[in-house]
Amino acid sequence: MAETRLEMLIRRRDQYIAAEDAILGGAQSYSVGSRQLTRGSLKEVRAAIADLEKEIAAEQSVAAGRGRNCVKRVVPLDY
Repeated sequence: MAETRLEMLIRRRDQYIAAEDAILGGAQSYSVGSRQLTRGSLKEVRAAIADLEKEIAAEQSVAAGRGRNCVKRVVPLDY
């Protein structure tokens, strides 16, 4: 079954949270032999988490019928 946008955003946010945990756990960078791995910066990871949480909230409000651009009724008045 196809993954919905909301499910994809939640999965991606969870991956960023796991990356944040790894960075905070001291695994920012390490080397094996001549190879070195450096994870993303904590600032960038936290910014991505905040952006994803905003997108998740927007998707959830749209799914609940409370999108931010929802118009219920317009009554034009001519004065």
